[in-house]
Amino acid sequence: MNVLDENIPRDQADLLRQWNVRLRSVSRDLGYQGITDEDIVPLLLRLKKPTPLTRDEDFWDRQLAHARYAIIWLDVEVEETAFWIKRFLGHPLFRTNAQRLGRIVRVRAGGIEYWTPNASAVTHIEWS
Repeated sequence: MNVLDENIPRDQADLLRQWNVRLRSVSRDLGYQGITDEDIVPLLLRLKKPTPLTRDEDFWDRQLAHARYAIIWLDVEVEETAFWIKRFLGHPLFRTNAQRLGRIVRVRAGGIEYWTPNASAVTHIEWS
């Protein structure tokens, strides 16, 4: 389940829906408007295999890695958020929920970086 943080602009969410990307909104569908960062992780643990997509750098923290969810930080220009979400979700290494679970991921124009639970170093891959 792809979950958009409330910091993803509505126009970008609308683009994703036009491109048939299935998603839910953390504030409209799952939580509440103004949900705090501290309340996000407990919410994720109640959901079935969620992949939250956020523009919040605070989630780029390897200690947040957990086998029951993935967190994707979009370190991109706000007006390009939908493009990078679609590109990331189509990447051969991250196409399925099973491939994403347990990872804390940073998506940027220069490539993808990610932490896995108990990793001692970040893994970096280039866009193909």
